[in-house]
Amino acid sequence: MQGSLMLDIAGTWLTAEDRQILRQPQVAGLILFARNIEDPRQVRELSAAIRAVRPDLLLAVDQEGGRVQRLRQGFVRLPAMRALADNPNAEHLAEQCGWVMATEVLAAGLDLSFAPVLDLDHQRSAVVGSRSFEGDAQRATLLAGAFIRGMNAAGMAATGKHFPGHGWAEADSHVAIPVDERSLEQIRAVDLKPFAQLSQKLAAVMPAHVIYPQVDSQPAGFSRRWLQEILRGELAFDGVIFSDDLSMAGAHVVGDAACRIEAALTAGCDMGLVCNDRAAAELALSALQRLKVEPPKGLARMRRQAFPGVEYRQSPRWLAALGSLRDAQLID
Repeated sequence: MQGSLMLDIAGTWLTAEDRQILRQPQVAGLILFARNIEDPRQVRELSAAIRAVRPDLLLAVDQEGGRVQRLRQGFVRLPAMRALADNPNAEHLAEQCGWVMATEVLAAGLDLSFAPVLDLDHQRSAVVGSRSFEGDAQRATLLAGAFIRGMNAAGMAATGKHFPGHGWAEADSHVAIPVDERSLEQIRAVDLKPFAQLSQKLAAVMPAHVIYPQVDSQPAGFSRRWLQEILRGELAFDGVIFSDDLSMAGAHVVGDAACRIEAALTAGCDMGLVCNDRAAAELALSALQRLKVEPPKGLARMRRQAFPGVEYRQSPRWLAALGSLRDAQLID
């Protein structure tokens, strides 16, 4: 795996143009969205077609539960993670959610879901909201750790997002540039805790398109201070750093797609995501071809470690996990 770019496709099958761009060595991954998905069989066939073009590509999806759940028709509709917090058996249920989610994603032929969300719910950010496990850092860390155990047991590596925490900033980085005015000491005392305490259990981290002006003038995903000094240095994180989507409004402060991919990789990201904008993806690809970026290390650890067959729904663990979630009235 040589590249540093993850991109997307428009439809439910590969076009000739898709095949051509996926063959470029600078492309290392592909992320699926709801528009790419019909049902489990179609996703398996699409995954196989992609791997026939590039067997080494990482195939990803956002499958958190709740409103951020790209795989829907024919898949378990998992609850928002915030729904787990008040249950007396929350830790067990979080682990079951992580295992069920990962098992289904892997069985569909994909490598990973960008999960879990480690942002804290401060009742300020609508884009975080119920995606968060909790507002309390200790409780959120406990439940996220259980979710990660479930993912790992199924054979999937975990990605914590959105470092160092998106929960305090009110704006949505998909459409604006959020700002968190707190000091580093304030952030370190609260929002950074889940990332710090789980840093050795995470195979990857995705930084936020949020500016923390008391720490750095750049959004975290373009900040050497956040990525190199704090995440790599203080937290001793040695996994993969994926940028959040560089097409989001929160990334536009850096310039065009070529500037964004260069800035993200220079700051410390290992792979840049450019989604929902093929022209921007092609611009980023051209920049990478010109820059001759060193291949990122550690991406192989993100590849799926298990290959559940289509019969996984008959396994005792599957039946027990769904039974627990149904008993808690978290799924239908």
